[in-house]
Amino acid sequence: MQTIAVIDYGMGNLRSVTKALEHVIGKHQKVILTSSQKEVAAADKVVFPGQGAARDCMRAIDESDLRETIMTAARNKPFLGICMGMQVLVHSSEENAGTECLGLYPGEVKYFGSQLKDVNGERLKVPHMGWNQVTQTRDHPLWAKIENNSRFYFVHSYYLETESPDLEVGHCVYGKPFTCALAKENVFAMQCHPEKSADAGLQLLTNFVQWDGTI
Repeated sequence: MQTIAVIDYGMGNLRSVTKALEHVIGKHQKVILTSSQKEVAAADKVVFPGQGAARDCMRAIDESDLRETIMTAARNKPFLGICMGMQVLVHSSEENAGTECLGLYPGEVKYFGSQLKDVNGERLKVPHMGWNQVTQTRDHPLWAKIENNSRFYFVHSYYLETESPDLEVGHCVYGKPFTCALAKENVFAMQCHPEKSADAGLQLLTNFVQWDGTI
């Protein structure tokens, strides 16, 4: 029996993520929601969700004593980061007057700003909330059977600016283009919420539970 661990550190849309994964797993797989270091370490695949403020997220990770557990999982097994679970993989965030993140990848999370405008000069609301197209910028197993420019669901006021363009596998435009999905080796992470993204999101989760972590 293959185990997929959803990391519970108190900062994610945990029920929706867990239920969506349970909907797509195979008969020889199970999903566990856990804050146990041992259970995460023993799992075959790991999902790292998150929402809320960067500083609160990092504080919750450290108070749960899960920092090294998360880092080890991201280095060694199929790993899916969702929303804040993508943002905190990079070095830092502008949020909360500056927050040091996990530093797995080079990059910074930045605020969209209060004067964000579309191509017609119309002011855009922040947070970026709702459906938007995701352009696949590089082939990846998790994009299998998902049409390019499919719509996914977003809720965020901060966006990732990566210092390594080769990390990007998907981008989105909201006032400006931004990296909304990154991948390297056994890690895939995205800003949007696949668990809230209807058929495209369920297909991505299906691809993840079938993925062996290689590209």
